[in-house]
Amino acid sequence: MQQLLFHKRFQKQLQKLSAKDKRITEECLHLFIDNPFDLKLKNHPLQGSYKGCRSINIRPDLRAIYVQLKANTVEFVALGSHSQLYK
Repeated sequence: MQQLLFHKRFQKQLQKLSAKDKRITEECLHLFIDNPFDLKLKNHPLQGSYKGCRSINIRPDLRAIYVQLKANTVEFVALGSHSQLYK
């Protein structure tokens, strides 16, 4: 089971989402806790400025970026659309 930590930036970005998107994000995070590599999440490594991080899909154009801190601990560091995150 994964322990999840949330960076201040992630928390601020989460608060800006609609109620529906917040609910979907929470559902995906619960799914992530059970199985980080569930096919619905499309978990994948990132390159460029986010090298060393991974991303999961919340919706088709909403991503959550995280970094693995320890074997069972991750920190979610950013949340947003593809265009917001990968400028």
